[in-house]
Amino acid sequence: MAAAEAAAAAGGGGCPPAGGGSVPVLFCFSVFARPSSVPHGAGYELLIQKFLSLYGDQIDMHRKFVVQLFAEEWSQYIDLPKGFVVSERCKLRLVPLQIQMTTLGNLTPSSTVFFCCDMQERFRPAIKYFGDIISVGQRLLQGARLLGIPVIVTEQYPKGLGSTVQEIDLTGAKLVLPKTKFSMVLPEVEAALAEIPGVRSVVLFGVETHVCIQQTALELIGRGLEVHIVADATSSRSMMDRMFALERLARTGIIVTTSEAILLQLVADKEHPKFKEIQNLIKASAPESGLLSKV
Repeated sequence: MAAAEAAAAAGGGGCPPAGGGSVPVLFCFSVFARPSSVPHGAGYELLIQKFLSLYGDQIDMHRKFVVQLFAEEWSQYIDLPKGFVVSERCKLRLVPLQIQMTTLGNLTPSSTVFFCCDMQERFRPAIKYFGDIISVGQRLLQGARLLGIPVIVTEQYPKGLGSTVQEIDLTGAKLVLPKTKFSMVLPEVEAALAEIPGVRSVVLFGVETHVCIQQTALELIGRGLEVHIVADATSSRSMMDRMFALERLARTGIIVTTSEAILLQLVADKEHPKFKEIQNLIKASAPESGLLSKV
């Protein structure tokens, strides 16, 4: 789905209640108002997920939204303040913007970044078709270098799980970062994204589909970015986990696609100066590993 966008504004807030626990929140959308609760200190991403859980079947996935907070001092809704967290009972609403997303699914090198997630040595014996996704991942990274697309790489707890496999050439990567959080969306990654002017789309691949890939994708759309998951370059230990993760992500508006589709969409034209080199990358079809029959 197109992520709701929060604009910086003044207002809202209040003193937090003593201790933690849950805070009552009224979630409003269209003509509906549904009371629920969220943990004390819940921020923007959790609120978006709550709206989706309450109204997901009624939300137009092709629209952008803004989240607003009812401010008592103004007696009306205001755009959700930057950095807002829930500290007291409040009323929120999700408002669709009038402009349709006409760029949904479009990729251009100047507005795209590649995310390579946790392609590490210790995962080799456990992840289904790991050799195949390494091969496709390397093809994607070669394409990124040819087209001048920034690449961000993470490694999950490399002290215990090892570094990125040797077959994956990280030459020219903008950032290679260790992590313990499952999602790739770390402060360092957000800072790196902020340095890339006009970034709109993330091409995401790696492991595991139902854990780090899924959590990364959901955080990215929560920040208003369009996410393309490369089905032939992501896997899990369990094909059931992988299948249901991809189905869930597709329902939220994330684009599930293939490596060849990504690379050809990025060049877009036979006359592109890098077309011949990209064509050479994809002359041999991606491995017929069985992954795609289990999307």
